[in-house]
Amino acid sequence: MDEKLTYCKILGVNVNVTNMEKTTNYIFENLEKLRGKYICVSNVHTTVMAYEDERYRNIQNDSAMTLPDGKPLSLVSKMRGYKNAERVAGPNLMPEIFKLTQGTDCSHYFYGSTQETISKLEKSLKDTYPNLKIAGMYSPPFRELTEAEDQEIVRTINKSKPAFIWVGLGAPKQEKWMYEHGDKVNGVMIGVGAGFDFLAGTVKRAPRWIQKACLEWFYRLLQDPKRLWKRYVKTNFKFIILITKENKEFKKRKK
Repeated sequence: MDEKLTYCKILGVNVNVTNMEKTTNYIFENLEKLRGKYICVSNVHTTVMAYEDERYRNIQNDSAMTLPDGKPLSLVSKMRGYKNAERVAGPNLMPEIFKLTQGTDCSHYFYGSTQETISKLEKSLKDTYPNLKIAGMYSPPFRELTEAEDQEIVRTINKSKPAFIWVGLGAPKQEKWMYEHGDKVNGVMIGVGAGFDFLAGTVKRAPRWIQKACLEWFYRLLQDPKRLWKRYVKTNFKFIILITKENKEFKKRKK
């Protein structure tokens, strides 16, 4: 953990107390130091997974930053005295960094998702950010890579010399991939889950008022109930129970 950053421990995960401006300022002020390190964007789902899986929790806590992608995490931080805690969603962080790096030498590599999404993402980025430097894009096969294949993709990424490596493999796969490739690649890795799909237009993101109401999960559930119902309904219920218990313990310690 960087002592300059502020954290709130939520179910064992050190979640940054921050906002979009502080986050982007920290990243750009420390860009060279962050090369080979990774940033997690965490939500209720990943936090509960980390609570139940020590190895995954350690991966989250070994990150350079663990951002509150889900609004409930920033709300918990507020309840615990961090009044300035705000949500920093991965799909919002991406365009912020794209805008700041347009017309500069800071290039971007995109690793993850399907070939269809990657192709649509490339077109969307070129239309929206014509001066953005794209170092490369790669959609890995939906299986474990061989050691030789992995070494080849690392060589390809490093040869393209990206400042940012955006990883869209979904949780917990993307966090594990970033952890395993720490110091192997020369850019700062940021795991953004469905961020590729949102920017590519293959998945529609919830309207802003739904995001503010903490109901983005429900909007996504309606889009893909068969795949997401267990993740959201079961995990959200667990989160409420665990946080209620943890908040009681937190209040006791403060007395």
